[in-house]
Amino acid sequence: MFMPIQINENSSEPLYAQIKHQLRALILSGHLEGGMLLPSIREFANQLQCSVITVRRVYQDLENDGLLRTKQGTGTFVAHVHVEERDRYRRHAVERALEEAVDAAIRVNISRGELEQLLQDVIHRKWNAEQAKSE
Repeated sequence: MFMPIQINENSSEPLYAQIKHQLRALILSGHLEGGMLLPSIREFANQLQCSVITVRRVYQDLENDGLLRTKQGTGTFVAHVHVEERDRYRRHAVERALEEAVDAAIRVNISRGELEQLLQDVIHRKWNAEQAKSE
């Protein structure tokens, strides 16, 4: 099974965190549905060209978060996430990203008005790009 995880070797974010964040996003966005069998740890490590230890840690952390379930001898499956829980995770993920953006704006002394306009510009640009992709 192919998993659309992209590794950025130039990122300051550790490999483990990149994989975990992207896999979490795939689950919470509904791209990976509840009950779906994931690749074995070894298969996924081979696909990503990384250590088995790295993938094992990602799977364990996501299982601890309630997003994966492992059945001994069968494999690792995406957990069934209730719509309310999925919405809460999605909202929290976006809220964290926005908080980081606001923190960055404060650090570089961008005014509230400039930040609000910048956010509107980004939303407009991204939404238009997504609409163009779907046409």
